[in-house]
Amino acid sequence: MIPVAEQTIFISIASYCDPLLAFTISSALNNAANPQNLRFGIVDQSPASQRLSMQVEPPLNYVQVDPLDTRGVCWARSLAMSFYNGEDWFLQLDSHMFFEPNWDIKLIAEGHRCAKLNPDFVISSYPNAFELDNGKVIKKVISEHPLVIVVHDDVKFDNSDILQFTFSFAEANKPVLGFALGAGCIFAPGKIVQAFPYDPHFYFFGEEQAYALRLYTHGWDIMHVCLPIYHYYQIKGDIRPRHWDEEQDSKRTIKHDRLVKKATARLHTLINGGDLGVYSLGTTRTVKDYADFCGIDYMRQTLNDKAYLGPWVFNS
Repeated sequence: MIPVAEQTIFISIASYCDPLLAFTISSALNNAANPQNLRFGIVDQSPASQRLSMQVEPPLNYVQVDPLDTRGVCWARSLAMSFYNGEDWFLQLDSHMFFEPNWDIKLIAEGHRCAKLNPDFVISSYPNAFELDNGKVIKKVISEHPLVIVVHDDVKFDNSDILQFTFSFAEANKPVLGFALGAGCIFAPGKIVQAFPYDPHFYFFGEEQAYALRLYTHGWDIMHVCLPIYHYYQIKGDIRPRHWDEEQDSKRTIKHDRLVKKATARLHTLINGGDLGVYSLGTTRTVKDYADFCGIDYMRQTLNDKAYLGPWVFNS
C-alpha cells in the first residue's frame, strides 16, 4: 500500500458566486499535513470580474463559467469531477469550508478504517459549523461524535419523491452505517469517479437521494464519522447568492423551475428502475432492500421510524 504521506486527494469544488472560495482553498492547503498531495478541480460560476487569482502548488484545475450560463450545482459538480486524474482519494466539497490541522491525515485514516468494513464505501455527513467574526474562525461544534443524516421529523411523502433531511446524533467513536449523504462533503476512494460519475441532469433537490440510491444498490455503504472539516451554514447574514435567485434567473433562457421539474422526473425514473445509462441503479441490492434497511419506501411512498431515527449499525 502507498504510505499515507504519499496518498493524493482530489478535491472537487463547485462554487457559485461565493466570496469564500479562496478562503476554502487556502484553509485546505494551510491546514493539510501534506499539501503537496492535494489536487483541485474547481468550477467557479462567477462573473469574470470575480475570477479567482491564486498561485498555488500544484496548480489548480480551474474553469470559470458565467453564472447565467450554468445549469445548477449538479451540472457544476459533474464538470469539477471531470478533472480527476487518478488520485488515491476523492473529496467533494462545498466552497465555504474550514479545515482542522492535519485534516488530510485524519480523513485518510477514517477512510482506511471504513475500508476494513467494506472496501466500497463513502464517508459523508453534514459537517459541524463554523462562523466568521471579522475574519476570525469561530467553530460551532454540535457534537464530538458522528453527525448522522435522517429524514426531517415533519416530512412525509407528498405526491413527490423529494424528501428533506436533517442531522441527528450517534454516540459512537466508530464509523456508523448510514443511508443518506450530504453532497457538500463526500470522501471516498478515487475509484468512485469511474463507478459513479455525478449526474449533471439533477439540479439541487433530489441529488443526494439519487446518489445514495445508486451507491446502495451497487453494494456501496455510506459511513458517518466525525469529520475534521467545518461548513459555513450562513444562518444569519447570508453573503452569497443562490442559483435560483430571481435577479439572475430572470435573465436565463432556461429557468430554474424547468430544471427542478426535469430533476424531479429524473429521480422518479431512477427509483423505478429506468435506464439512465451510467447513472442507473445497480443490481446488488434493490430499492426494496433499501426500504427494509432504512424505512424509506419509495414504492409505497411511506416512511417508518427508522427513516427519522436511523437504523444505525455500529461496526466494530
